[in-house]
Amino acid sequence: MAGEDKAELGSLLEILPPVEFCCLYGSKLHPNNKDETSMIDYIIGVADPKQWHSENLKLNKDHYASWLVHLGGARMITDIANDIGVGVHFNPFVSCNNKMFKYGVVRMHDLIQDILGWERFYLSGRLQKPVNILVDNLDVENVNTVNLKAATSAALLLLPSKFTEEDLYAKICSLSYMGDLRMLFAEDKNKVNKIVQGQYHLFEKMYKPSLEEYAAKNLLRFSSAGDKQVNIFQDCGLSAASTLVSSLPPSIRSEMGMKLGEKRILNDSGRVRQQVVIGSKEQAAECMKRLVRRKVMVSSTRQAIAGLLTAGAVHGVRYVANKMRKAWKSWV
Repeated sequence: MAGEDKAELGSLLEILPPVEFCCLYGSKLHPNNKDETSMIDYIIGVADPKQWHSENLKLNKDHYASWLVHLGGARMITDIANDIGVGVHFNPFVSCNNKMFKYGVVRMHDLIQDILGWERFYLSGRLQKPVNILVDNLDVENVNTVNLKAATSAALLLLPSKFTEEDLYAKICSLSYMGDLRMLFAEDKNKVNKIVQGQYHLFEKMYKPSLEEYAAKNLLRFSSAGDKQVNIFQDCGLSAASTLVSSLPPSIRSEMGMKLGEKRILNDSGRVRQQVVIGSKEQAAECMKRLVRRKVMVSSTRQAIAGLLTAGAVHGVRYVANKMRKAWKSWV
């Protein structure tokens, strides 16, 4: 993204209180996106959301639903985000410099926990897709490499012995939509393919280290095909599948262990650790898929309810209508 465009897209930060982390995500990253009406989406990480919203209400109270401003203030904003949603408060349809923004505010601790552990698998899913980082005081980009490796492992478990590089990125991208009820009626059914095809080279750059690591371990083999396409062959044996499972986040491994069983083994450093007992790659994949789907379903539903509450009636209806319009276009 050109420096001028990046500065323009980051203009909202100039009117907000200071942040620890900010990234741009969503359709505005698509090189071919010419839709001037689409919102610019931000994820903003702050140390203390209640204090941040309190400061932001003084600066930009028009960003919030009027009932929140008059009845609840910063405490209610954070309570709804934490108790009903998944720790994120979104302000949509914010106008700044003739552009429309939507920004989600999250506690930095919660963001890091989701990236490392898929505790809620909400923001971690967004960060498995290309983002443009504007502020990163705590090196979240480096922390996110753990998330990217876990996403690679999860996708490989779900893929057959032979697939294309595009298949891999599509499977990674689809992880955070499995179980998302919005995909049934309020999302473009071609969303995953559009994201991957529109940002293919960004996916390549993001996932190159993980693929090289697995190739070095002889879990993957690459073969060039026509049209610059790359075919990937993976080892589908039990040992390879166990290696993939061991790279999944702790919360997923723990739940898989409760369902499939665990055994104690010595790792390379001589420490005892728990290993999920799997009978086959297919068994591990199906178990993981069910767990991820449930996490996504719960998180997306909770966040949708919180979003409708905090966006206000007009903005809530407007946001859903925009989503429904895009979904309808993709179906017809």
